[in-house]
Amino acid sequence: MHRKTLLSLGIAVAAFASIAVFAQKGGPSRDDVIEAVSPDLPTGARQQQRIQAQRALAANRASVAPKIAARAAGPAPEDVYDVDSFKRSVTYLGLASAFINLSDTCPIDPANPDELCQAIAPAPAFTAFNFPDAARIVLPAKSTHSILCYWFSPVINVGYANFGSTPAYGRLRYNPTLTIENPVLDDPALVDPTTGAPFGGQLLTSMTSSESFVVPLDPGVSFSERTRDSAVCMAGFVSKKALVDNYGLTEAQATKFFNKPTTIRLNVSGASQNVSFASMVFGLRVMGDER
Repeated sequence: MHRKTLLSLGIAVAAFASIAVFAQKGGPSRDDVIEAVSPDLPTGARQQQRIQAQRALAANRASVAPKIAARAAGPAPEDVYDVDSFKRSVTYLGLASAFINLSDTCPIDPANPDELCQAIAPAPAFTAFNFPDAARIVLPAKSTHSILCYWFSPVINVGYANFGSTPAYGRLRYNPTLTIENPVLDDPALVDPTTGAPFGGQLLTSMTSSESFVVPLDPGVSFSERTRDSAVCMAGFVSKKALVDNYGLTEAQATKFFNKPTTIRLNVSGASQNVSFASMVFGLRVMGDER
C-alpha cells in the first residue's frame, strides 16, 4: 500500500493531531523557517506586490512607447516572472548523492565513509538526525547565467514497528536544505534577511522538498515500505531575481554572483518514531541556464 494514502477517514482527526505533536517534538527548526521563505517558492503577498508594481511600470511604459516596441524588447516580468532565464537553454551542472541510515548499530559499514548513520533511540522515543554537508557540488565560475535549479530524488526504505500493547504511529520526517557558498557573499555590508547578520560568504535555502510520513500501527505490527519520488524546482534555489528581491543584492552584485565559483552543500535533518530502520538515498542534480 502506498504510504501517501495511509489513513482511513475514521482516523483522520487523530492522524492530524499526531502530526502536530510530531512537529512539536521533532521541530520546528530553522530549516522549517528557511523552507517557508525559500526563493524557490515566493510568498504570495510579496509576489503579488511585485507583480502589481511591475504591471504599473508596464502600463507607464505602454503609455509612452508603441506596444510593438515593448514586445520587441522581450516579455515583461508579469508575463513570465523570470525574464533573466527566458528562452535560455538548460545546462546540466552536476550530480551528488547523500546516503543516510537510521539503525540500531552505527556505522552500518565502517569501510564506507560516504554512508552517514544515526543510532535509533528505543521506541517510543523520537530520534532526531541532522547531517550538514551530506553531499556537495562545486561549480566553477560562470557555470550559469542567472539561475540554479534542481532535481531532487529521494529513495526511501523504512521499517515501522510497534512492539507495545497499544496502538501507535510510525513517523518519519526529513527536511533537505542547501548551503550556498559564493565569494560575493563575503561582503560584510550584505546582511542575510533570514538571520539579520552578514552572510559571511554563504546563505541557507531550501528546495521546498521536505516530506512527513505518518502510518498507524496496531500492537505487534511491523512492516517495511519503499518509496521513490522526485521534486523539481520552481523559481530556483538561487536566481538573479531572488538575490535582488529576496536577499538585497544590487543588480551588479547579483550578476557578479554568477560570474564567481559556487559551492552547493546538501544538508538533511529530520526525525523518526517507531521506526526500526531507514535507508535514505537523496540524489541532487543541479541545472542552470546557458550563458
